[in-house]
Amino acid sequence: MINPSMTKRLEGRTAVITGGGSGIGYATVARLADEGATVVVVDTNTASGQRVADEVSGLFIQADVTDAAQVENMYKVAFDTYGRIDIAFNNAGISPPEDDSILSTTLETWERVQRVNLTSVFLCCKYVIPYMQRGGKGSIINTASFVASMGSATSQISYTASKGGVLAMSRELGVQFAREGIRVNALSPGPVNTPLLQELFAKDPERAARRLVHVPMGRFAQASEIAAAVAFLASDDSSFITASNFLVDGGISGAYVTPLHN
Repeated sequence: MINPSMTKRLEGRTAVITGGGSGIGYATVARLADEGATVVVVDTNTASGQRVADEVSGLFIQADVTDAAQVENMYKVAFDTYGRIDIAFNNAGISPPEDDSILSTTLETWERVQRVNLTSVFLCCKYVIPYMQRGGKGSIINTASFVASMGSATSQISYTASKGGVLAMSRELGVQFAREGIRVNALSPGPVNTPLLQELFAKDPERAARRLVHVPMGRFAQASEIAAAVAFLASDDSSFITASNFLVDGGISGAYVTPLHN
C-alpha cells in the first residue's frame, strides 16, 4: 500500500487493466485503486481476476484479449458500467520457455506469442481510443520491455519482436492522437520479480545469473515499482509525456560495465 497521505491523483477516473489477476497487473490494480481510480480488472483466469477486483471493489471481466469481439465487449461493459474510460493499461502477455533461439522456436510458438503480446495491444488500443475520444482525453500505457531496445544472446525471439512492435505502435499512436488529448506511452520494465520470472529462473539458475549481472542496481524490479510508473503515466503529473519509451529497468539500458556486488 502507498502512503495514505499521498494525493489521490486518479480520483474520479476509470482504469481498465488487462492481465490484472497477477504480477505487474495485480500490483497496478492495487496502486491505481489506492490513488483513487475505479478499476476494471481483465484476465482470462476467473478466480484470480475476480478476487483482485473484489479486493478493490472493482469490476472483473473475463476476456481473451486476442479475440476482437471480446476486447470490444470488455470496453463496452466498462463504459456502460462507469460512463467513462480514462486509463487503459494493456499489460497481458506471455513468455513461454519454448520461445527461444530463432533456430529452435517453432512458427506456432512465434505466432502465439505475437497474438498475445502484440495483437492484443493493437485490439485494446483500437477499441478503447473511441471511448477516450468521447471524453476528450485519456492515457494508454502499453507494456513493452527493455528488450525492445537491446539485444540478448539468451534470446526469446518472438517475445523480443513482439515488444519491439508494442514500442513502435505506442510511439505512432502517441503522435497520432496527441492533439485529441489522448496520450499513449510504452512502459519498458527490466526483469521483474514476478511468479513468471521466478518459475523461469528456478528452472534455469544459469539464465538468471546471466541476466542479474547486467543490472546496475544488482536486483530485479518489484512489481510495485512498475505499478508506480504506471500510476505516474496514468496521472496528470505526466501530462506532457506521450509517444515515449518509459524505461524502468534499474539502469540496464544505460550500462556498459556494471558495479561489483557488495
